[in-house]
Amino acid sequence: MNATRMAKKTPPPSLPARRTRGFEAASKLMERQIRAAGEARGFAVSRLLTHWAEIVGADVAAQCRPVKIGYAKGGLGGTLTLLTTGAAGPLLQMQLPGLREKVNACYGYNAIARIVLTQTAPMGFSEGQAQFTPPPRRAAPAPSPEILQAANACAAGIENTSLRAALEKLACNVLTKAQKTEGHQK
Repeated sequence: MNATRMAKKTPPPSLPARRTRGFEAASKLMERQIRAAGEARGFAVSRLLTHWAEIVGADVAAQCRPVKIGYAKGGLGGTLTLLTTGAAGPLLQMQLPGLREKVNACYGYNAIARIVLTQTAPMGFSEGQAQFTPPPRRAAPAPSPEILQAANACAAGIENTSLRAALEKLACNVLTKAQKTEGHQK
């Protein structure tokens, strides 16, 4: 019995460090993975990627985005590569010195010595890559008068005007969808 008491206990397997506070932001939980992905493309400071529009301005951010940063062996300062469409290339070329100053202000020192523009074709296989802003949403076609009449009849007994309007809109959407699915089944 004494022999078993004197035997050293093996420590439990190492557990991940426990958080002492309750909930944490998702960005805090993913910080290591995001940093590793950014550093693989040369971005030591991920803020350049995540806050691009704030750093260079919304008008420039709509025309280009950062792709990678390359560093020469033994050289000072890196080369930032920006992706842009062919039409915006000449306009951005004139703004490169100002862009370089803004990017270096993000880093806090002269980290970027050069900026290179990579232009993609406005059409073809690179079309999905060159699109920096989402396309405008198409307006839904107006429902037929029969559907509008049926939707008004569904919500006729409701006295509250905002609730009645919401229910009419819901009924229009449901009836329009039902009409479309009937049309596809025939």
